[in-house]
Amino acid sequence: QVQLVESGGGLVQPGGSLRLSCAASVWFFNTYTMGWYRQAPEKQRELVASISPGGTTNYADSVKGRFSISRDNAKSTGYLQMNSLKPEDTAVYYCNLRKTGNDYWGQGTQVTVSS
Repeated sequence: QVQLVESGGGLVQPGGSLRLSCAASVWFFNTYTMGWYRQAPEKQRELVASISPGGTTNYADSVKGRFSISRDNAKSTGYLQMNSLKPEDTAVYYCNLRKTGNDYWGQGTQVTVSS
């Protein structure tokens, strides 16, 4: 049974930083594209960042230059470093692993940016 467990969310002031982690219990973690998505209240879930098995990264325009996605295949863990956080970054953040025929989601972790 595949499990993705996110951690690292919380309350932070504007301009602050958080690091999200996604620990995966899945065979061949290194063959999956990993993505971080977020969903704010009354909004659709959106892609924040993704990283391919080969390490190619992709970011939403709204987070470019502030967020950084990475992965440690030896630990089957992915990360999202979030800097210069803004109130509009407030959302539930979800980890996703995807490849042809497989699509897995974590339970989500709340990030709240507020003074």
